Amino acid sequence: MAEPMTDPSSTVDPASLPPREFGAGPPSAFAPPTPWRRRLQILGWIIAAGLALLMLMIGWLAVTAPLSRSLRPIAPPSISLMSADSHLIARRGAVIDTPVTIAQLPAHVPQAFMAIEDRRFYSHWGVDPRGVARAAWHNLWSDGSSQGGSTITQQLAKGVFLSSDRTMGRKAREAMIAFWLEAWLTKDQILERYLSNVYFGDNVYGLRAASLHYFNRAPERLTIPQAAMLAGLLKAPSRLAPTSNLKGARARAALVTQAMVDAGYISQAERNALPPARLNVRETPDATTGTYFADWVLPQARDRAGAVYGEQKIDTTLDWRIQRLAEAAIRRAPLGGAQAALVAMKPDGSVVAMVGGKNYTKSSFNRAVQAKRQPGSTFKLFVYLAAFRAGMTPEDMIDDTPITTGSYRPANHGGKYRGRISLRQAFAASSNVAAVRLTQKVGVDNVIKVARDLGVTAPLTEDLSLALGTSEIPLIELAEAYAAVAAGAYPVLAHGLPPEEQGWFEKLMARQRSFGDDELAMIRDLLSSAANRGTGSAAALRTSTFGKTGTTQDSRDAIFVGYAGGLVTAVWIGNDDNSPLPGGAAGGGIPARIWRNFMSGAINETVEDAPVETQDADLVNAIANISVETGIGNVQLGVDEGGMTVNIGPAQIRLPTDQPAPPADVPPPRIAPTQPPEGEDSGP
Repeated sequence: MAEPMTDPSSTVDPASLPPREFGAGPPSAFAPPTPWRRRLQILGWIIAAGLALLMLMIGWLAVTAPLSRSLRPIAPPSISLMSADSHLIARRGAVIDTPVTIAQLPAHVPQAFMAIEDRRFYSHWGVDPRGVARAAWHNLWSDGSSQGGSTITQQLAKGVFLSSDRTMGRKAREAMIAFWLEAWLTKDQILERYLSNVYFGDNVYGLRAASLHYFNRAPERLTIPQAAMLAGLLKAPSRLAPTSNLKGARARAALVTQAMVDAGYISQAERNALPPARLNVRETPDATTGTYFADWVLPQARDRAGAVYGEQKIDTTLDWRIQRLAEAAIRRAPLGGAQAALVAMKPDGSVVAMVGGKNYTKSSFNRAVQAKRQPGSTFKLFVYLAAFRAGMTPEDMIDDTPITTGSYRPANHGGKYRGRISLRQAFAASSNVAAVRLTQKVGVDNVIKVARDLGVTAPLTEDLSLALGTSEIPLIELAEAYAAVAAGAYPVLAHGLPPEEQGWFEKLMARQRSFGDDELAMIRDLLSSAANRGTGSAAALRTSTFGKTGTTQDSRDAIFVGYAGGLVTAVWIGNDDNSPLPGGAAGGGIPARIWRNFMSGAINETVEDAPVETQDADLVNAIANISVETGIGNVQLGVDEGGMTVNIGPAQIRLPTDQPAPPADVPPPRIAPTQPPEGEDSGP
């Protein structure tokens, strides 16, 4: 008798099964899908979604990045520099030539570019994950240098289709367009378009134009050293252009040839035998006109523009109205045969006006940026800041008497001395001996440290003459230093283009430091005293004015630097051959008047020029001083246009001329303490 069939499921204990929801019905009669079938279903969904996304991307690229744009004839690149208020400042075209063909170039020419820019160019699909990972690792552990992970295809995609902003969205589009180009163009076509359009410095675009410009030979005849130098320029074409930085270009070319060795293109022995490339520059005239500001900002504008097709409009920080005022102020000044320069910036370093000379068409040399001249007493800003860092205050006293010891014995302008005076008085009077004594007290190294903190990069002499501004500094660096005081933070870097968006690391490395509250208040107090009651009084406005004059030996340079109404301006006059200015010109004379005339319009404060006779070039130093040793101590008599000051030991009597003489029965004025009441200035 056959045994009845048993249901395998009957062997399962019902109590061990999980509870089922009410109304769920009986268990399914179908076996659940096996894990591998489930995985295939998920994979199919992913592939379908990916294909749909790919179709959308292809459609989007066809509209926003048509392939025809990369295939059309090369258009002359052009940059239009625009002021902050949308006026055209300058338009510059580029030097270009016909495209190159890879098959006609020596093998070492494209190899030089691939070795340093994209060694795996012929093996990747437009994006090189290994290159990206290598660059990221290097940037993470390097000491500040950075590497890029972009392939040649990505660089072409950015130049043809995209802007140069550094956002993640732009990088994603760049990668997609790179895949698009790789799908439709051969590797040689991509490389040809890249080499025919990339920027090589000196306003030159494309390999053929660069080869003719730097070496006066066609790219088909380039040697390995020449090709390596051109390939090396792509990292920083403006900074490494061999016409202005041959040493840097050769050093970069050496890195390229070593990269060619590492890539297997040449042997180490071949590389060691290579001579450095020699220039044979073919000058190409630029038909466009320029301005001092345009010349200064153009290299950064070209690097930022990046793209090589069509016209690029680059916004700058220049203010059209303020620039016109600056040019007019220089034009109206009684300069005679002397030159002049002016640079105006906001406290954050945004340059709004720049004049590098009286006439750009006659001389394009930018005296606001390129010239290095002695700053004279404007350098005393750093001396007094160093004193305040050391714990001194404007009320502290210092000897304004001849220095009779040591090998360095400076003198005050006109041989005028005041005896023992406060730091405020010494700064306002621009006392040379007081500045030297302060430098002796705080140390030359500490003065240099302050100058470096405030952005001075020029070489500085490490002796006491530094206190009097004997080291040559560009005018724009002086303006940066005074802008730091106006901003209350340092350093301030002058710039002509709006700052680009920075990542967190760049922001961390570029952060500013703040002055101490007391330190900032004290140096502003001194700058106010100098500009309103001291040697710079000819520059004083109704608005709170801060500044300092500077005059170098034999009046070879005359400078005024100051700020008011949210604008920092530096003015210089002098001769290009460094000969003395006629009439003993000083910073408190013509430069201060230029500054006042310009600033009154720039900050919308209407003022009339002060009479020339009240604008003494050395107002405070013009005081007559008499010092007599008596039995009661040192007695000093000072006479100026405002009255008479008598110092008897630590006491002081002030007799102003603008008050009527007291009647005979009125007792004489009492002797007051030397230190002025709170809030008053002790300058004459």
